[in-house]
Amino acid sequence: MIKLFVDKREFKRLSSLSTYSIKDLEKLSGIKAHTLRIWEQRYGVLKPQRTESNIRYYSNEDLKKILNINILNNHGIKISKIVKLSDKEISQKVIELSQVNTAIDTQIDALMLAMIELDELRFEQVVTSSIVQNGFENTISKIIFPFLKKIGVMWQTGAVNPAQEHFISNLIRQKVIVGIDRLPYPTSKTAPRYMFFLPEGELHELSLLLYCYMAKARGAHTIYLGQSVPLDDIQKVFNVRKPQFIVSVFTFSFQIETEEYIKQLSKVLSESTILLSGFQLMEYKKKLPSNIKIFKEPEDFAKLVEDHIKATIA
Repeated sequence: MIKLFVDKREFKRLSSLSTYSIKDLEKLSGIKAHTLRIWEQRYGVLKPQRTESNIRYYSNEDLKKILNINILNNHGIKISKIVKLSDKEISQKVIELSQVNTAIDTQIDALMLAMIELDELRFEQVVTSSIVQNGFENTISKIIFPFLKKIGVMWQTGAVNPAQEHFISNLIRQKVIVGIDRLPYPTSKTAPRYMFFLPEGELHELSLLLYCYMAKARGAHTIYLGQSVPLDDIQKVFNVRKPQFIVSVFTFSFQIETEEYIKQLSKVLSESTILLSGFQLMEYKKKLPSNIKIFKEPEDFAKLVEDHIKATIA
């Protein structure tokens, strides 16, 4: 039996503090490092600290302030006016904007702030407002997915406190599970059947849940196995339910070669089409077995499901 484990970087991140380099702030806010330095020097927007070796770094408070300023600046308020506002006034204006503005960048930055501040009310306001204005699935594909990608950048730089990541992930998870439960059970006996799972050792299931929602919303039958499922167990479920399609997400590096696992998966589930996604597969260049496909975006997955549904009707 093949075992997959999160690599050493994951364990290192669990003990990391939430501190940022100027390049981290650039990636997370979208504001060029050069502009951030000008704002720091001219307006005192940032208050960097220094390590013992004299390397500058920034705190959560710096990141929150930059995200707030960026939202206001993107809505036409000049930086010279923003810096005259108190932190409380800036925060209040951002909350007001995020509740009425449907711009994707605004909503994503608002979610980022909710995560940093561990603010459940702000999360609820942003997501509920987006669902009312755009619908549940558009909120998932246009806001939640890009937001998760942004969190991924923060994980890669070691810039997210584990408590923050767990906090926001669980809130999103609750929303998606409720969304799945509210969908009607597929009535068509000929609709395709999808099985969803994460490889053994993989625990980050948000993307998988979102894909499960998208499949069920389109009328497919779904079997959700969840996190860290051994290959032997996957085979046993397959033998009973015979799903035509298998969906999985590879987020982190594993101690075993991804190529080897893909070959094993293809062999064990040779009667199904296997749809794979995730960070570890975005740049995968090696030849895939004939029954395995890689998709990159939620829109790609939605199109695949719609084509499968049409094929069963035809």
